[in-house]
This record gives sequence, C-alpha cells and structure tokens, in this order.
Amino acid sequence: MLEFAEIEHTDRKTLFAEVILPLAISKNYTYRVPYEQNDAIAIGKRVVVQFGKSKLYTAIVKEITSLAPEKYEAKYIIEILDDRSVVTPHQLHFWQWLADYYMCNIGEVMNAALPAALKLASETRIVLNKEYDIDRSTLHDKEFLIVEALDIQPELTVSDIAKLLGQKTVMPILKLMFEKNIIHISEEVSERYKPRKRTFITLNPVYNDPENLRELFPILEKRAPKQADALLAYIKLARHQKAITKNELIEESGAGESSIKSLIEKDILFAEEKNVSRLHFEEEELNSNFELSEQQTEVLQSVRDQFKEKDVVLLHGVTSSGKTQIYIRLIEEMMRNDRQVLYLLPEIALTTHIIERLRLYFGADIGVYHSRFNDNERVEVWQKVLNNDYKVILGARSSVFLPFNDLGLIVVDEEHETSYKQFDPAPRYNARDAAIFLANMHQGKVLLGSATPSFESYFNARNGKYGFAELTERYGGVLLPEVEVVNISHETKQKTIQSHFTSVLMEGIKQALVNKEQVILFQNRRGYAPVLMCKICAYTPKCINCDVSLTYHKSSGKLHCHYCGYKEDSPSICPACGSTHLEYKGFGTEKIEDELSLLLPDARITRMDLDTTRSRNSLQTILNNLEEKKIDILVGTQMVAKGLDFSDVTLIGIINADSLLKFPDYRANERSFQMLAQVSGRAGRRGKQGKVVIQTYDPNHRVIKQVIANDYNDLYFTEMEERKSFKYPPFYRIINLDIKHKDPEILYNQANYLGNELRKHFGERVIGPETPLISRIRNFYIKSIMLKFEKDGISIVKAKAILRDVIVQFQTTKLSKGSIIQPDVDPY
Repeated sequence: MLEFAEIEHTDRKTLFAEVILPLAISKNYTYRVPYEQNDAIAIGKRVVVQFGKSKLYTAIVKEITSLAPEKYEAKYIIEILDDRSVVTPHQLHFWQWLADYYMCNIGEVMNAALPAALKLASETRIVLNKEYDIDRSTLHDKEFLIVEALDIQPELTVSDIAKLLGQKTVMPILKLMFEKNIIHISEEVSERYKPRKRTFITLNPVYNDPENLRELFPILEKRAPKQADALLAYIKLARHQKAITKNELIEESGAGESSIKSLIEKDILFAEEKNVSRLHFEEEELNSNFELSEQQTEVLQSVRDQFKEKDVVLLHGVTSSGKTQIYIRLIEEMMRNDRQVLYLLPEIALTTHIIERLRLYFGADIGVYHSRFNDNERVEVWQKVLNNDYKVILGARSSVFLPFNDLGLIVVDEEHETSYKQFDPAPRYNARDAAIFLANMHQGKVLLGSATPSFESYFNARNGKYGFAELTERYGGVLLPEVEVVNISHETKQKTIQSHFTSVLMEGIKQALVNKEQVILFQNRRGYAPVLMCKICAYTPKCINCDVSLTYHKSSGKLHCHYCGYKEDSPSICPACGSTHLEYKGFGTEKIEDELSLLLPDARITRMDLDTTRSRNSLQTILNNLEEKKIDILVGTQMVAKGLDFSDVTLIGIINADSLLKFPDYRANERSFQMLAQVSGRAGRRGKQGKVVIQTYDPNHRVIKQVIANDYNDLYFTEMEERKSFKYPPFYRIINLDIKHKDPEILYNQANYLGNELRKHFGERVIGPETPLISRIRNFYIKSIMLKFEKDGISIVKAKAILRDVIVQFQTTKLSKGSIIQPDVDPY
C-alpha cells in the first residue's frame, strides 16, 4: 500500500513524481520536483504541470521516486496546490482497480472521480458566483482584476486569466477564490437540491383559555365570518392532528388565503415556515425509536449474524416492506462504532425524501453528494468526508469516489437498477459492483436491498457467495395491490377502447377522481409520437447524424433525435412524394397527456419525463404538487417507477406493457418484471390496497402472469435455464467492444480485422462483428464484437490483458486511423 505520510528529505535529493493526468492516456507521466518543493511533495496532492506544447493541467501525485524516466527528459512541476493530500491511498488503489477491471485509463477514472473545481485545466471556464455578494474592498489586487474582468466578460478560461495577469500559472489564486466562494466553474452551475418548506399554523396560546376563545368568536362572526370559519376549521383539525399546514387549513375551511393572513396579522394565529420531509410518516414513526415489526426484527438479527461470515448480504423485501428502517438500525450501529457509511441510491432526484428522513435520525452527521450540486458544494462535501466530519453519505453512483477513511457499511438500495451503471464516458463502471470492492478494501460490509433483485445478486445469494434475508410482508400489514390485465386487441374488437385507454382503465381513473384519489399512468417513451409516416410512400424523417427516426414533440412543434439532440421542423408535405397525408404512429407521454385532457377535461394532469424535469427545480415542483393533491393524474416514463411514495395514489395504469416485453435483449424479461413490479409497488402504499391495470396485446405472456402472482422465484428459475443454455451472465462474463468510424467501409474492414485477431486467441468465445440495433450515432458508424468468457477455467485478468494487447497492436497499424474503440465490461 502507498505511504500517505509526507516523505522527509534531509539532503537535496533529486525527486521525481509519477502523476495521474485527467486524460485518456495509457501511461502515467513523470515530472521533476523542484528542490525547494522536496519537503512539500506528497502522494495524493494536486500539482500543476505542463502537458503537450502549452496546456496546463491539475494532476494527482501517485508515486514519488528518485529514478528519472528513461525515455524522456522530465519537465518540472510548476506548482504544488495543496497543504495536505486531497486523495487518499485507498482511493488511488480503488482508481487503479476500476481502470484495470473496466479496461480504461486511470486518467479517465480521475476525471470521473474528482469534482471539476479540484482539476482545473487551461480550458476550464470560470464564471462569477451570482449568489455571493462580493465585498471588493477585501480582495487582493489579482483577485480584484479577475472579478473586474468577469464583470466585463461573464466567462473566461483559465488560460485567459493567466494572460490577463501575465503569469504562467494562476491555479493557486483560483483555488483561493473557489474557497472564498467568489467563482464557479461554468458548466457546473446546475440545479441545486432545495429543501422542501411548508408553512405550519398554530393558535396563539392566549386562546388556549376557552373563556378568551368564547369572547373572540362573536366578534369575528359579526365582522369577518370567513375568518371565523377558518378559526373553527383550525379547532376541528387540532383535535385529530398535532401539526396543521396552511394548505390543510385553507382546504378544510374553504375560507381562502386572505382570511388566514388576516388572522395571522391579528396575532390570533401564528405562522412558521419549516423544512419538512417528502414522506407523510406517522408521528410515531418519525422519532428515532420507531418499533420494528416482528419480521423486521428477525431479518435485522439475521443480517447481523450473516455479516459475521459474509461480506455481502442481499435483502429481498417486497415493495413497502420497511427495508429503510432496517438500513437505519444498521447505520446507527456503525455510527456507534465510529465508522463511516455510504448509502447509495439509483437516482437522487427522485429520492430526495430519503435525505429528509435520514436527517431526522442522523442530523448534521449526514452529507449528500450527487451531480445536481454545483461544484463548490461538491468540493465542500469532499473535504468534509476527508476530514471525517460526515459519518453518513447519501448519494448517487458517483459517491463511491469520495475520500472515505474508514468505511464500515455500504447500503445499495434498489440494487437491480440500471442507473448504477455508467454508460458514457469511461469508466463504464457499475457502482453496485464497485461498492463491493470498495467495502472490501476498508474491511467493511455491503447490504444490497431490492424488491426485485438482479439475477446476478440473487444467483450469488443462492450459491452462498452472499448472505440472504427476506421480508415478505408489507410494513403495517398493507396488502399488495390487486393486478388486473386487460387485453387491448379484445377491447379494440369490442370498440370499448377510447384512444389508448381501455374501458377498465378509464372506469378506474373516473372512480379514483370521484374518491379524490390520485392516479399514475406509465408509458416508457417520451415525446408525442415516435414516428411520423407518409401514408402513400411510407417515408419517415430520420436524424441527419444518427440511424434513428425522429420523434415528434408537440411542446416544441419539432421532430427531435433522442440520441444527439438534433431538431427539425415537422413537415406538412411529404418530401419524398409530395403527399399531404402524413400521420403520427405510436404514442409517448406527451400524447397520453394530450388525449387524456380531452377525455377528462376537469382532471388536473401533469407529465413527468426528461422533457418536463430539465429546468431548475421542476422535478421538485411536480413532486410537491402531487403530494399537495394539486395533481389528479401523473403521466410518466420510468421515472415514476423509482421510489415514489404518496399516500393517495391508489391506481396505476400501465398503458402498454408490450413495449417492455418485446425488447431485443436477453435481460428484457428480467427488466420488464422489475419495472412492472416496481411501478405496481407505487399503488396503495399506506393503509389502502391499491389497484394496477396492465394493458397488453398478450395477456398470457409468462412475465405478466408472474407479475400478477408476484412470483419472482418462478421468473428466476425459468430465465436461468435459458441463460445457461445460451451462455449469458451470471454463468458467463461478457465484454462488449464497440468500434466506431465515420466511414462505414473502413469500419467494416477494421471490425473484421479485430474480430479475426481476437478469434486467434479466444476462438468461439468471440461473436461478431455485428451491426447493433442503432448503427450510427453522432455521425459515427458502429460495429460491435461480443466476447463471452465462462466463469471457470479461464482467468478473466489474463483474458483482459490479451484483449488490451490486441487493441494496442491494432492501434499501431495504419488500418486503425480514425477509429474509436470502446470496451464495456459487464455491459447493460
């Protein structure tokens, strides 16, 4: 293991530092340490170095040696940025493992791991922090010059600032300005997590005396009857609940906001704004001594016992079974032992309520880390984890990169989620698998939780590699939702279907609206219509950069490519045959929302997909409106399947289950089951049994029957038989190679050459090259080669080494010119 302590040098020895640059280069570069910096240099510190002709980068010191590089003359390190190391030896070891396992370069891992403010380069763009009121009298001359320049030109690169000040490196000045919160990195000023606020109303304690209240009522009834109604409604609500929000009071009294405002001005009522949780947990559940059910207590003990033998335990619990309460108990135990905990969530945006919930128990000891934070906030969390100020970190996949000192437990919630896998750019890592290695480095434990575990994890649990615990009852005895499957073709023949809604679903929606309950409708495709087609010649508009048809979006009136972002106007005349008979085929969330508003004009309908949640705090607003019952029907893509928990959602409608089931992928059935079970789990989560309506053309499909029976085991065993015979995970390991080039003919020759070279080493384990489903993205044509390695009998480490050698050898040939090769280990 690398030494963390600074190296002391008595004599003026010549030292060299091997550094990691945030670039996709296969070898680390070595620089010479200036004599006067010998005492300051240490592993894990950031240094400013020149790489290439004139570019400056922030690099991380990986090793210190007295040996000069043999093949080139080492340049001097320009500046050491840190007084203490910002990256720990554990992290450097973890980065190296990720680079080796996922077949990328350590520089790419560094790029993913460090917040942008910790890796300034010449091209980094700097902007002023608009939220910070700068007292210019406290600025040094150089800081003042930079602020003045940013007033004139709102965005400057680091090299612009270096020219402005007439010096080679400005990194130390910018570092100080970051710490003072004066500047930001431009691409990082993104959406911030905002705590949710509510106004709570309380009665002036003077009126707790019935006599005073009796005197007040006649005065109000005479002068302001609406205010009297509001006060009466408050007293009525106060009998049944401790906390009363302003919205509840307005709804109960029907008196309007102005009446309540007047009562506040008269000091009859007091208003107080508080941060609240996104979840309506009952009062007794909110305090940290909540009672676990009998089954939860048994499962908790079982997990503890298994942790003595096993490093990883899989917790399989039906939706709403109270897995989080078990996590909380385990986190408390870790904190008592003064160890750190990482709580991983698939998508932070939809699970902000867990933050609030955990803060009730752990207060200031909990930190949150994800990409929605701006850069200064991420650096702040980084420093606090490094200083051991945070005991619990709650975050999305990128939080595995934080500088933990002593990680005792990692909880991976909803471990089956594909969002844990990074697709682009490299490292294409899976945070769940990386978390297991990370915990192992710290001698910590991992708890994987899910209602529908991934087959890989379930397979490991059944084979005894992982421990296993199961929660089979919903918390508080709530029943699982009733599932009804409706045959779309049958209803189409009977002419009982309206637009895309069968009579069963329509009846259910109307009944829910009458009962003042809420509905969620799921359609896993955004936009208005996936395809625009000419009725006469069957022409469909395609993207100019990718091999996909364009999707029509009614909100913009344009055709969009969902791969590269290209847009064009929707034609009214067919460009191929001149016909005016163009029609939209298929349907996305936008069309569902549009047609539903025609069928149910009085219902309040909102859409939740990538398009409606792009802007600042838009997602928060939708979730708040759903909870405040300002929304009757929520139409959404897979976002609605993840962790939403609202007490009044009693009906879930799955508009078309076939789009999930008929996907050409060996994981299609597993994913469909997970998605359908997770969406269904959103219904009737507190006190009421919910209902799920699944619309399909194939009601007898095996997976749909398994969803109705909630039979995960049956799904697992039938799928496993197929995977074994067709050589898929978990029995085999897969590595995908994507080869990309702008010329399809050159690509064809490159892919065939690579395929043949790989067959010399791996024989029939090589499949392809094949053209993938989408054969061109952003003007690059693509060919894919799949390698399947059995789990036993072949060393995956040796196989990867051979694969690397073949790729490097290919890149030395003339044929490889202009090509991009992307290995993806354990692809999704």
